[in-house]
Amino acid sequence: MKNFIFSFLALLLLPAYMSGQAIKGKVIDSNGMGVPGAIISASESKTSADADFDGNFTINAKAGEILKVSMLGFDAVNITATSGLMTITLKESSDTALKEVVVIGYGTRKRVDNTTAISSISSEEITRTKVLNASQAIQGKAAGVQVISSDLPGSTPSVIIRGLGTALGGRTPLYVVDGMPTENINNINANDITSYDVLKDASALAIYGTRAANGVIIITTKKGKGEKVSVEIESFTGIREPLKKVKVAGSNKYAHYTNSALQATTFSQDQPVNTDWFDEITRTGTYSQNNVSVSGASENIKYFFSLGNYEEKAILNGLDYSRTTFRNNNEYKISRKLTLNQNFSFTATKSTPKPLSAFTNAYKQSPIVPVRFADGKYGVSRVGADGFASQTGSSFNNVGNPVAQLDFFNEQQRSQTFQGGLKLDYEIIESLKFTSQFNGEFYTWKQYNFDDTKEIWLAANPNKVSSDYEKEFPNANINLLTKGREEYYNWNFSNYLTYNKEFAEIHNIEVTAGIETNVKGAREKLTIARKNVNADENYWSLKDGEYATNVTSYKDEVFNEVKLASYLGRFQYKLMDRYLITGTVRRDGSSNFGKDYRWGTFPAFGLGWVVSKEAFLADSKTINLLKLRGGWGKLGNQNVPLNRASYTSGQTAYLGGSILNEGTTINSQIDPKLSWEITEETSAGLDFEILENRLKGTFDVYDKNTSNVILNTKPYSTSGITNVSPAHVGEVSNKGYEISLRWDDKIGENFSYWVGGNFSNNKNELTGVKDVILSPVIGGNLGNGQDTKLLDNTSIGQPLGSFYIYEYAGFDATNGKMLYYNVLGEKVTQDALSALVDKKYVGSILPKSNYGVTLGFAYKNFDFSVDGYGTNGAKVYNGKKGQRIAGENIEESLATDFWTPNNLTASNPAPFNQVPVASTYYLESGDFFRINNITLGYKLPLQSTGFISACRIYVNAINPFITQKFSGFSPELNGDGDPYKTQGVELDAYPTLRSFVIGANLKF
Repeated sequence: MKNFIFSFLALLLLPAYMSGQAIKGKVIDSNGMGVPGAIISASESKTSADADFDGNFTINAKAGEILKVSMLGFDAVNITATSGLMTITLKESSDTALKEVVVIGYGTRKRVDNTTAISSISSEEITRTKVLNASQAIQGKAAGVQVISSDLPGSTPSVIIRGLGTALGGRTPLYVVDGMPTENINNINANDITSYDVLKDASALAIYGTRAANGVIIITTKKGKGEKVSVEIESFTGIREPLKKVKVAGSNKYAHYTNSALQATTFSQDQPVNTDWFDEITRTGTYSQNNVSVSGASENIKYFFSLGNYEEKAILNGLDYSRTTFRNNNEYKISRKLTLNQNFSFTATKSTPKPLSAFTNAYKQSPIVPVRFADGKYGVSRVGADGFASQTGSSFNNVGNPVAQLDFFNEQQRSQTFQGGLKLDYEIIESLKFTSQFNGEFYTWKQYNFDDTKEIWLAANPNKVSSDYEKEFPNANINLLTKGREEYYNWNFSNYLTYNKEFAEIHNIEVTAGIETNVKGAREKLTIARKNVNADENYWSLKDGEYATNVTSYKDEVFNEVKLASYLGRFQYKLMDRYLITGTVRRDGSSNFGKDYRWGTFPAFGLGWVVSKEAFLADSKTINLLKLRGGWGKLGNQNVPLNRASYTSGQTAYLGGSILNEGTTINSQIDPKLSWEITEETSAGLDFEILENRLKGTFDVYDKNTSNVILNTKPYSTSGITNVSPAHVGEVSNKGYEISLRWDDKIGENFSYWVGGNFSNNKNELTGVKDVILSPVIGGNLGNGQDTKLLDNTSIGQPLGSFYIYEYAGFDATNGKMLYYNVLGEKVTQDALSALVDKKYVGSILPKSNYGVTLGFAYKNFDFSVDGYGTNGAKVYNGKKGQRIAGENIEESLATDFWTPNNLTASNPAPFNQVPVASTYYLESGDFFRINNITLGYKLPLQSTGFISACRIYVNAINPFITQKFSGFSPELNGDGDPYKTQGVELDAYPTLRSFVIGANLKF
């Protein structure tokens, strides 16, 4: 085993020791600064090399042959190789658009030749904001891309590209990481990313077929470069605190308000305890990250290694999270025609999650309740005859002690993710390349939670002792241990040919054709709960679990393997550097569906015209680039609700006599034609660069329609079937436009600056339903019998995820009671409302528009940047506020100004003791603008020949400021990510955080 480990390490580290020397030199810019990453190629010797961080290079070539030196943003030069140390100066290109490259799926394309809508975010922009998930860092940086994030450690942001196109199906875009399709990127260290490309329109997306309807995000991780070994280290640490707190009533104001609601003097107006429950369950959060990477290259090998560790102690007491990542990417130039790329990553996470309901309980629990009584027992919501909180007395609300809730919650989770792959590129002839790529991933997760059931009951009943529990619950469990595990694997194998040829100096053709197989392996999740285990955690196991008397639940879930077979092709043609045509087709067959409905074809085309290449603009000093583009395509979403045959056994019936017969029945209707949802999109765009490339911009419009959305339908009453049946019956429309602008300029030699922004507008609508009766989707439950969302036949014309509640009409000035509009427009109390006719649609969590801004400058060794993000037109529901019945706490603003017989002009209704109906009284604007990140950095003036070649220190303020209309903690409420469930409802929600970070980047 030891020999195997050493051999494995030697194989990984081998690239770092293989190098060669011949022609040496340095590539510099017009200011004499080294140009890292410049590419030096020798056509005669068939070799190439990359310049290192300082611009130095070594290439195996012969003196006298021509070297071509190129770099993005510079004009390429040809120079004769000499035996002495060479110095090569590159001039900054005035036509940077011609040099930029975007990833388009199964290849790359110069941006100027691209006919599709793609937003590219650089690694510098991603790593500028110090967050765990890279998708959170792109918020506001790409037009048409809405990111709803959460600062809960380990959470996954919701990414919506050009609107929501499905109601019950999967909404997540397809992530492709180094060729591997995957479900999320929580396992990726943002420091390892070199490019983040968002494919937005159907012309770009159709190459991914059945998985492309929600958009595709292609992530490319770093590779080695430079002639010598380069080591980079980044380390930062920061503190975190809630960006906004909600001010709730103190003890005396709470007592006054609650007494008014009860119309009795139950609580003393002079309370000895004033507990701030939010402060009691939170702490100042801390987090840190340390990354180290080693990279380099020789004539035949490029290598990259990275190791990262993230640690966070969250603001919620006891919630800790850590993630360790390792990545190794190597490129082997086996021969002049054959190149092998290998990538491997490993991620391990561990966490101690805590129930987020503690935030809601901290909001609702009365401030008169102490955290603990004088004898050390947990405080409870009981009031004694003196009007103070007491261990005995009567209960006045059903809210638990939030501190006790966290103390007794003892869960731990662990996960590991392995990803890796091999990519083989073989140049068959000069213009024809064959690529074969295999990628795989494996995920495993484990969890346990120990409930000390008896102690939890005793904490809630401080006037009881252990024997009382045993008397009251003689057969109940003393404790409960729950253990779970889950694992899955995925793999992807693609083979394709790429032909690229230029003819007669005016025709350029690129053709890509191939096949692909994707397997989403069988998922298995096992959960077992056993009672009365040994209280010592060293003995927390499921040993002897075969005894049915001890096992309280056993759940083994297995999901079928899903296979996808595909054929793909793309044709790209450029005429005279100005007329562009792209055609794409993909044919997918999925095992998800019936054998007669497994195959679908997804075509697309795109057209482009580089107007600035025409003679009438060729000499323009103002317009540097002007390009028109447009396209159409068909996309699919195979992550949809499927038929589930429901068998019910033990049915009994009298058949032709008095004998009772038992049998089995199928209780659902199956649609054999059920398949993926299909989206068609038409789009057009304009790209421009003017004023010596200082002002760059894009403008896009699109019309995206999904005509066969899967919704659940009710069976006919005469069928005898009661379960719902999914069917292609809905139609969803997304129409919108996007604008992006950026100005880059320099003042003198030492000062450069930029200002940019983007704006997106989208109209989302359920435009139609076929002639069926939908089974209503009722969601946004508040935990008090009230719901806030609905999807049924009445939802036509509304955005997906719309709130469906009563309309608040103020309160009766004579008695302070809340009033609501009924269907006739009359003002009535909630007792006179009808849930069948009086509710109405009043907006959605989906914003009508979102926007981002960025600005910054660099002066000598200083750099400064600011990024901001905002939304317009969204609605959010204050669920924690709408849960109050009686005895829960209220907000300061309510406690100081509510209706009483002596305050008839108050701005708030009278206190009440009944479950409030879900209404617009609790619905608020979700509009906000937030400064997402402020960065100030300084690069120390070091000698490039020293041991440390570069050192930059920086400070960051993340989410330092926000302007919002919402009265709660945060208007950005991702919840479970489902627009028909908790998304947009502030209930058990993790607050948005403000973070302050200090860190440093070192290069050796």
